[in-house]
Formats: sequence, structure tokens, C-alpha cells
Amino acid sequence: MKIDSIKIMGGFDKSGANEAVEEVIFKMGDIASIVGPTGCGKTTFINDIELFANGDTPSGRKLLINDLPVNADEAVSDRHDHPVALISQHTNFLSDLPVQDFLEIHGSVRQHQNIPSVVEETLEFANKLTGEPLIRESPMTELSGGQTRALLIADAVIIGNAPIILLDEIENAGIHRTRALQLLKQYEKIFIFVTHDPRIALLSDFRIVMENGGMTKIIVGDEDEKAVAKEISKLDDVLLHFRTRIRSGEQLTSHELVAHLKSLGYLT
Repeated sequence: MKIDSIKIMGGFDKSGANEAVEEVIFKMGDIASIVGPTGCGKTTFINDIELFANGDTPSGRKLLINDLPVNADEAVSDRHDHPVALISQHTNFLSDLPVQDFLEIHGSVRQHQNIPSVVEETLEFANKLTGEPLIRESPMTELSGGQTRALLIADAVIIGNAPIILLDEIENAGIHRTRALQLLKQYEKIFIFVTHDPRIALLSDFRIVMENGGMTKIIVGDEDEKAVAKEISKLDDVLLHFRTRIRSGEQLTSHELVAHLKSLGYLT
């Protein structure tokens, strides 16, 4: 299935009122974020996309692909070419296959011609996302949360080659967010993040604000917000540095913190 765009037609919020946003369009190459407080309906929104909603889900939303209604059975009839990949918060594996075997089997299911090549590309991509390099002989069940999420993202992008990729709160698993967004922008796909992370939200092309189960508005960042995003990224890098130091068993000093803040121009 060749996908140029998807359109979500608004349904209803939890009170039964029409959603304030009547429609939202995602085009190939877009990176979008879904934001809002816990329980506002963010996960339900991406579930509607995964299910090819046609007014038959609790939200009443409808999904159009290339401006046309979608038959869910037809959309997934070719199992080796499923158009949607969901990377959820729940990543427990039922199989203890080694990483290499897992990727090779998936490559075979997806009917890749050069399986060793796509496996290598997938591992290389995953290792750019996580601070804990993946070992191909490691059982899937023994991977850390960050390794698991990095592997699944890389697998969906490269081996799965899904045109629509949904990512649910990847900031909770030790993924390097800025690096992830930079890498993902190299691929002509639709990436939709459910996130509480300001860095991901501000670096996205636009964000959809959810409240009480409904879409309330769409925000496209302006130049002022881009400047804010740049400063937030600097501060987040400082936190990432100290987080890494703590995980390495090192002790922090106030002198080091002051030095970092001075280097960013926040202290004189």
C-alpha cells in the first residue's frame, strides 16, 4: 500500500461533544506529537490509527488514507507489508530468541532479498539510539528497557519498513531523543509520538493537544518557540550528562554543575 497522507476525521470527546479539531492531516515525512495530561486520550488516538478507525471505535473517529476510506481487512491483508507499526510502552517478549535470530526471522517474514544487510543496518540504527550497545547473541528477554525500545524502533523503520510508525512515550526508556528525531527525519515516513517530553514535542513539526478524550487544538511551533526549544535542549543535555554519570556510579560535584551552566551562558 502506497501512502502519501493520512487524515483523521474528528469524533467525540469523553463527554460526547464533538472534538474541537475537525480533522488533522499527516503527510509523509511529518513528525508529530500527541500531548496532554495523563488520561486525556493520547493512547486512544494512536490506537484509532492502528485500528484504521471508521467510526467503529469509542472515539467515533474516521481514518482516511490518501483521502479515501480504508477497509481494515484489506489494509492488512498482505501480512508482510503491514502499513502501521506501534512501539508501545509494553515490550515484554514471549520469546527468548537471540537478537540476531529475531531480526533474521522478521526479515524473512517481510520477504527482504538481502537479510544480512538489513539486519546489520537495523543493529547499527538501534545502537545509535541507546547508550547500551546491543549484543546480537543476547536473548530478547534479557534486553534492558532502552535496548528493547531502540531495537523495536529500528526494526519497525528498517526491516518492517512501515510507512506509519506510532511511538508511545519512548522518553521513558533511556532513548536519546534528539538523536532519535534526527535519525528518523532521514526516512520518508509518518512518525507520531505520544509524549510528555518537552524536547520531543518542541522538535516535532506540529503537536496535537488532547483533553478529556478529544483533540482540542493543533500547534505549529513559530520562531520564538524554536528558540525556546534550543534552550530546553541545552538544559536537557546537562541532565543527560549527569544521569549518565550517576548510572556509571560516579559522584557529582557542585563545581561540575556550575561549570556546565557557565558553558551554556546561564552563569557568569
